[in-house]
Amino acid sequence: MTSDEEIKEKSMILLVVDTQKGCFNEDLYAFETVRKNIKQLITVARENNVEVVYVQHDDGPGTGLDKFADNYEIYEEFAPRDGERRFEKNVNSAFHPMTGLTEYLNSKDEKDIIVIGVSTDYCMDATIKSGFEKGFNLFVPSYTNSTYDNPYFDKETAYRYFNEFMWGKRYAKIITVEQAVKLLRSEITTSDL
Repeated sequence: MTSDEEIKEKSMILLVVDTQKGCFNEDLYAFETVRKNIKQLITVARENNVEVVYVQHDDGPGTGLDKFADNYEIYEEFAPRDGERRFEKNVNSAFHPMTGLTEYLNSKDEKDIIVIGVSTDYCMDATIKSGFEKGFNLFVPSYTNSTYDNPYFDKETAYRYFNEFMWGKRYAKIITVEQAVKLLRSEITTSDL
């Protein structure tokens, strides 16, 4: 393998979905664990020159996620640094054509993406399924996404259904946080998983 192929193989993106003040709070399933894990992966990505890309959801004026309100901003502990890209959406999938994210990743020839964020059963699910359909290799570290109770199942059941049953069967590779850290540090490659 040439050094160019090695560099390309190690290249990846950390995609942070909707970790905004309006939807990232203590009511989420396993909040403290998820908060700690997301913060750790963002830190490790930055330390290892892995691009961190943010997606923010705008539900429109007067909602809990209004881009002109404070709740639209990224949760303080995960806040983007100057120069880190942000994409905006008003639909569930970060890969919807309106965001420009797919085109951006394709222009960089990026295929390997670690996906973290909220909410498991809404935007994370749509993003993971859409990313799969667009040909990306998606990696979802355990306890780096979360959600709330809904009328049909509680937040733990929702989390477990998507992470333990749905995504890993077809759409993404479910990995541990430790494996994600090793990927970001280039200690292992995606083919090692």
